Amino acid sequence: MAAAAAMTGFPQAYLEGKEVKETSSLVTELCRHFYTQGWVSGTGGSITMKVHDASIPKPDQLIVMSPSGVQKERMQPEDMYILSPNGSIISAPSPKPYPNKPPKCTDCAPLFMKAYEMRNAGAVIHSHGMESCLVTMLNPQAKEFRITHMEMIKGIQGHGYYDELVVPIIENTAYENELTDSLTKAIEAYPKATAVLVRNHGVYIWGDSWIRAKTQAECYHYLFDAAIKLHQLGLDAATPDHGPIRSPTKLSVKSGVKDSQNQTEPPRRCIVLDIEGTTTPITFVTDVLFPYARENVGKHLHLTYDTAETQEDIKLLRSQVEEDLRQGLAGAVPIPHAEEGKDKVIAAVVSNVEAMIKADRKITALKELQGHIWRTGFECNELKSVVFEDVAEALEKWHSSGIKVYIYSSGSRLAQRLLFGNTNYGDLRKYLSGFFDTTIGNKKESKSYKEITETLGVDDPSEILFVTDVYQEATAAKAAGLEAVISIRPGNASLPENHGFKTVTSFSQI
Repeated sequence: MAAAAAMTGFPQAYLEGKEVKETSSLVTELCRHFYTQGWVSGTGGSITMKVHDASIPKPDQLIVMSPSGVQKERMQPEDMYILSPNGSIISAPSPKPYPNKPPKCTDCAPLFMKAYEMRNAGAVIHSHGMESCLVTMLNPQAKEFRITHMEMIKGIQGHGYYDELVVPIIENTAYENELTDSLTKAIEAYPKATAVLVRNHGVYIWGDSWIRAKTQAECYHYLFDAAIKLHQLGLDAATPDHGPIRSPTKLSVKSGVKDSQNQTEPPRRCIVLDIEGTTTPITFVTDVLFPYARENVGKHLHLTYDTAETQEDIKLLRSQVEEDLRQGLAGAVPIPHAEEGKDKVIAAVVSNVEAMIKADRKITALKELQGHIWRTGFECNELKSVVFEDVAEALEKWHSSGIKVYIYSSGSRLAQRLLFGNTNYGDLRKYLSGFFDTTIGNKKESKSYKEITETLGVDDPSEILFVTDVYQEATAAKAAGLEAVISIRPGNASLPENHGFKTVTSFSQI
């Protein structure tokens, strides 16, 4: 093995050094713990982790993997396989006497390598936990596991309490390595996912470190178990209030509403709503929210300048402004770096934000900062959001009918949750299944709606009804296969003649 180690650039002394030994010991310790959880019993399941070394970039670090077909709770550090960054074995354990089987690296190796290569993972766990197996059987046709409004969702990277957690489900095969292609496709199709379920089998979970992978594994198993128990009670884990499981209701635009096509309505599983001019008066955004952000941006930056959140906001804005300057956009001024002084940085940010708000820029960097400023306003009761009088009743009706409702707005997801959590009709978030913002794409581009379709997991895009006041957004949604309806509200912009879309003046018409 010394020659193999040398070929990878790692000397034999490194393979026998502290970092590799500590990682191997940690793998055995975790496997013993996972055995007590029922995740790796009967020699099933496995775990792998990168050999953390601060002097080596993660993609170039060595990999420790547990062997296959052994009693996971009895493994010793010397039983581990050491792999190169590209997955070739550079150190294997010595054979043990009968009745132990000859050593063999885990059959999960090619799947583990995909998580390393495609997600820059620091550790990957393969569990055969009963809940990860049973949850895939609740609906044999389901291609995804979905759950929302559960506290433990916060333990999954990139998710909060109000978010909908989506985990892809792939079909099992007779041999573990035959899952590689379908796992690869699932990782590609679900960029936010940190887990893939295998029907009637188990789950693969990864994280950027062993701590993150372990934490997420615990949260995922909790959520799988919760979904199973809710299902046993006849309750739906994928709805905000976890109410009774219902079959989706057919939605249609009522008679009397303009419909130049006079088409038969397809069944609806989901409704996606715009905010400004659809659920909320345009004047609330232009006359209340925008001025509040503009008038309080300097104060907010001074009070929170040293926080990680504000530093990230400034970083995003600086990157956006650099692009604006390259394009010669009016109002863009360079944002100096921190070493030039806090006051200069804040002054430049304020100048750019004012210009962006004036131009009504729909850009993520601005929307993130605005959301954080508005959060303060709502928390201090200086802001109270407004929705049209028909909105609350419609949301409740759709929710009780089993229709999932989502928001898609140029405002950040934080801003959307703040708006619907603090309305003149109370907290309406309990009726909403999720939020989309411009991180999924521009609202006037059809590919954004294709991404939403993939995320919602419908069989046909026409099962999604999109309601907006903007003709270009409706056109983009229609091009992606969604059914689009245009909202006619006071103060909305006029539509082109012969636009060809159904229109509604109230959600009661849907």
